[in-house]
Amino acid sequence: MFKHILVPTDGSRLSLKAVKSAVELAAGLHAKVTGLHVLPATTYDFVGEIVTTRLLTAKEARAREQKAAKTVFRSLEKTAAAARVKAGGICVTSDDVWGSIIAAAKKNRCDVIVMASHGRRGLSGLLLGSETNKVLTHSTIPVMVCR
Repeated sequence: MFKHILVPTDGSRLSLKAVKSAVELAAGLHAKVTGLHVLPATTYDFVGEIVTTRLLTAKEARAREQKAAKTVFRSLEKTAAAARVKAGGICVTSDDVWGSIIAAAKKNRCDVIVMASHGRRGLSGLLLGSETNKVLTHSTIPVMVCR
């Protein structure tokens, strides 16, 4: 069935639940898991009440990716090792999170995407947007949602 599972994670408690679900699914299917962390390409500097936009240099972005990858993927590696599941992680920099998730799934030939959702509905869901909903809408790869 599924041989390669992509699990986007930001290190939050909710995304760690998706990591655990992805590893459990992988263990049952003898599949491998790839974690994905998407870092924003744009940072914001706050000066009083003024917000200025500052783009990261390539060197800053790479250092940030490496630091984030160590922190975010530590839980994936620990959970996968305990379940004897092959796992790895990739970190990308982009302001297009949902697009990066779909692109990573295609590039890494993943069969399914397992991701978390806050389950926001109504106005808060509309205003805040949902990366999960965008992935569900645009992905041709099956998506499993954990809440």
